[in-house]
Amino acid sequence: MSKTGVARISISLPPNLLEDFDQVTTSIGHDRSKAIQQAMRDYISEYRWDHEPGASAVGTITIIFNHDIAGLEGDLTAIQHQHTNLITSATHIHLDGHHCLLVIVVKGQAVEIKELATQLQSLRGIHQLKVTSMMEEGLSENQHSH
Repeated sequence: MSKTGVARISISLPPNLLEDFDQVTTSIGHDRSKAIQQAMRDYISEYRWDHEPGASAVGTITIIFNHDIAGLEGDLTAIQHQHTNLITSATHIHLDGHHCLLVIVVKGQAVEIKELATQLQSLRGIHQLKVTSMMEEGLSENQHSH
């Protein structure tokens, strides 16, 4: 298959799935091709995240925590300082009198990002932690979203 231009494919789908897909695609202003391309990229990225731990990834670790827990903010900061090779930035937002949102932007090997998330998750006072990742490998300039 050529690396330039486009490849045309044919797929079979249950009618209800296609109807739902078309409704969602139309509501966000995409055509079928663009939506399927994005879905395929997400599918490939998810596979690589799970099965290729050495693959390069970018993403965020989003945390909601209770800042009233003694020492927690210091522990969060210390762990971030131990992983400056992965962390490109962090944003701390005060949600209310007791809870904060911490968004850590990461770039590095998937396995290292997973290890960082596990280390952060183990801290007492973390209410929720979610990792959102995208694999860098194989992206060309026209695939990046801005």
